[in-house]
This record gives sequence, C-alpha cells and structure tokens, in this order.
Amino acid sequence: MSAASGKVLAIDGELTMATAAQWIERGRAQARTEDLVVDLSGVTAADSSALALLFDWMRVARASGNKVRQTGMPAGMRSLATLYGVDELLPADA
Repeated sequence: MSAASGKVLAIDGELTMATAAQWIERGRAQARTEDLVVDLSGVTAADSSALALLFDWMRVARASGNKVRQTGMPAGMRSLATLYGVDELLPADA
C-alpha cells in the first residue's frame, strides 16, 4: 500500500478472544495518526472479537478524522458479520 492509502496492519494467525488483546493497541495507535488498512489475509481463525476489533478501530479512527479499510477478510469472518447483521457496517475493502 502506498502512504496515501494508509498504513497497513497485517494480522497473521488466529484472531480470537485469546489473541485479540495483543492487537488492540497497535490498531488504535495507527488509527489515531492516519488512515489504517487492516490486512486480514493471514488470519487463519476468527471469532466475534475480530469484528469487535475492527469496530473499535473504526471508532478511534473516526474520532481522529481518519478511516479504516480492510482487505482479505476470511469468509468465516464475513459470515459472522452477516449472521450478526453488521456486515454493512464493516470498513470498505482496500
């Protein structure tokens, strides 16, 4: 990604309740300073905490005048968003 399109935060491995805490401050810090692109293509397993992270980062970014976009969202994570009725609230694909 170019600097104009935002800083990329690439997440690898599981993004679940057990691992979400290690990502929250990284994403918040980036979302406060510039647009954030979250690369989810390396996520091997996700639960509802992955969606909660995205929404948290969107809230932080919006408060700072920035935006969050995502790329490579796994099908299972997208299915969860649809199940919970929040798929239309997800950040746009990068």
